[in-house]
Amino acid sequence: MKHTLVAWMRDKPGVLNRIAGMMRRRNFNIESLQVGHSETPGISRMTFVVDGDAHMVDQVTKQMRKVVDVTRVEDISDRPSVTRELALIRVQTSAENRAEIIQLVNIYRGEIIDVALDSMVVQIAGSEDRVDALVDLLAHFTILELVRTGRVAMVRGITERRYKRGIAVWKARANGHDEAERETRFTTGGV
Repeated sequence: MKHTLVAWMRDKPGVLNRIAGMMRRRNFNIESLQVGHSETPGISRMTFVVDGDAHMVDQVTKQMRKVVDVTRVEDISDRPSVTRELALIRVQTSAENRAEIIQLVNIYRGEIIDVALDSMVVQIAGSEDRVDALVDLLAHFTILELVRTGRVAMVRGITERRYKRGIAVWKARANGHDEAERETRFTTGGV
């Protein structure tokens, strides 16, 4: 089963290399990988998809938390989320099939972003199934080039953030220590 994991990390040189090396050393296969800036300055957000069972995903999450510059890791596979993928597809065209290709692209709510005499570049953003379906249909017209971003995901709804917290607190909360702290916060320790 494919699992979507999201990791937040400090925006420093070499962090992605350390994470990729850790995954390679432990023989984890990454299906897709996306990295970009997050809402917090100095923190990048990585969305990646791994194929495996629950034990393997748990191991990936634990190993990711050990990387020094990783501040938070979440498995959002079982949570309601919005996932999207972007694809750019260069399709071979002729005067006879150009209108048919444009019609297919419009049905799938894609865009024609570049036109040449013998080809067209189509852009589609949406769910993986929708991108796959358009790619399958355009394959009948000869795809010359194809680029896909991979899955980008975000949990649905409003995330709760009651107060602004520092990096150290954020890291502790992100690595699962917050739940243990919350349970022991109001105990008196036998007093």
